Amino acid sequence: MAIKKKKKKRFGSGAFSGSSKSREQSPLRPHQIEKMPPCRHVCPSGNRIRDFVTTIAQAERLGKTPDQAFGEAWEIYTDTSPFPAVCGRVCPHPCEDNCNRNELDGAVNINSIERAIGDFGLEKQLKLKTLSDEKRPEKIAVVGAGPGGLSCAYQLARRGYGVTVFEAAEKPGGMLLWGIPRYRLPADVLEGEIGKILDLGVELKCNVRVGTDVALDDLRAEYQAVFVSIGAHQGLKLRVEGEEAENVFSGVEFLNRIAHGEKIDVGDNVIVVGGGDTAIDAARICRRLGATTTILYRRTIEEMPAIDDEIEEAQEEGVKLEYLAAPVGFNKEGNRITSMKCIRMKLGDPDESGRRRPVPVEGSEFEIPATAVIPAISQAPGFTGFQTLVEGKDWIKVDADGASTKVEGVWAGGDAVSLALVTTAVGQGRRAAESIDLKLRGEERPKDTDSPLIKTDHMRLDHYEKKDRSHIPKLPPDERLKGMDTEVNLAVPQQQAIAEAQRCMSCGYCFDCEKCWLFCQDQAVAKPMQKGVLYTFKLENCTGCKKCAEECPCGFIDML
Repeated sequence: MAIKKKKKKRFGSGAFSGSSKSREQSPLRPHQIEKMPPCRHVCPSGNRIRDFVTTIAQAERLGKTPDQAFGEAWEIYTDTSPFPAVCGRVCPHPCEDNCNRNELDGAVNINSIERAIGDFGLEKQLKLKTLSDEKRPEKIAVVGAGPGGLSCAYQLARRGYGVTVFEAAEKPGGMLLWGIPRYRLPADVLEGEIGKILDLGVELKCNVRVGTDVALDDLRAEYQAVFVSIGAHQGLKLRVEGEEAENVFSGVEFLNRIAHGEKIDVGDNVIVVGGGDTAIDAARICRRLGATTTILYRRTIEEMPAIDDEIEEAQEEGVKLEYLAAPVGFNKEGNRITSMKCIRMKLGDPDESGRRRPVPVEGSEFEIPATAVIPAISQAPGFTGFQTLVEGKDWIKVDADGASTKVEGVWAGGDAVSLALVTTAVGQGRRAAESIDLKLRGEERPKDTDSPLIKTDHMRLDHYEKKDRSHIPKLPPDERLKGMDTEVNLAVPQQQAIAEAQRCMSCGYCFDCEKCWLFCQDQAVAKPMQKGVLYTFKLENCTGCKKCAEECPCGFIDML
């Protein structure tokens, strides 16, 4: 009887290999499309967060030393902002709130990486780079040496413009200097990053108040463009009878006087009214002055606009939080307040900000003893000399590029436009500088071609290993209270910053995981010989099976 021979299976071709001859063809083909990561999408400064983080994360694989990687990351960061060490300390990091890794195990601690990059730049005395050797004939005036004004000055100077910054105070820094305590932002860090900007040739004129010492119109006549970023140094009042007392200080006034080295006797029982960063900073300063300190806030902790870490640190330092309460009056002896009259609140319907509106609870009055009261409910700029820029009761109105809607040749940003974050002012300064440059060159701004936003529904989270988020080391509370200038958050070790950077999922851009190459059965993906170079597609082999796109963890590949 004849024996039927079995056919040998041939792996790598034919039906058993899943070849293009046996599988259904698709007209779709893979395309590498860079996506916008949510961290950068929400960053007010427009920082290329994914780029500087992955530069550090992938350094060892690409044969770079840590110092090389941090140097490159510093250059990436400072292309959009000259303040990595500053913002690494004071930014509330909205990038982390929107990090895709929140849906896996917690956001990448971008703020700690940012600080490590900034401190590296200061330690190594890295210099900011210019964009052109050309020296432009036009001169630009910047009013205000805060984060917005200095950001604008930096971006213009690196483009070859002569820039003069006019500052009303005796030192540059604006609210960074006069509104943020040194335990959060040491003076040498701020001075170091400002010094790098001045090294580009920016001229600084302190103790010159535009609007009083020199008129805005005089600047407009002498300079080809003016950028106004005057800061909000006037604290708003409670509008409660009796607050005109000698032991009542607005939050910004209090912090300003402390920053100037003034000794303020607040007594042993301070009440701070408000829930923002100024309120938290004032309360923590009072604890360092030895006072029992209570923050009175009319909503709950969930609605407090202050940075979460700052609230937690204030509580660790002994600051008491009295929620759902508001001031209604004071008891006084002579011209000094002895206690605050308060009323309990409850949350009602949402207001225009989206937060629930606080409503007084009838019959819930109570009192708190006080040797000093610090209202820190809000603040505003002083617009003396800038009235031509102000529209009605509003602040300075500008278009999308920061140009004044009322006066030709004037741009504005920072708190002069609206109260916002330091990083917001930095971004507005950069945007205005770009607009001024285009205006003086007679060019139009190119249309924004933002990449599509990448979210986790277009990613493979199961590819990524779960790793605990790192935290910035801190001084213990008892050590913090020993000095007014003792920095609370300690230096981030380089290896910790590297490990944290390696948690980045590189959302929307290839990080050489090899998945597309490994899962392609048609040999349609070509692996590059050199690391750090993108994979390519051999479309003549592709059947459109979508496997490369389906397996790409970061969502870099689309089928079109």
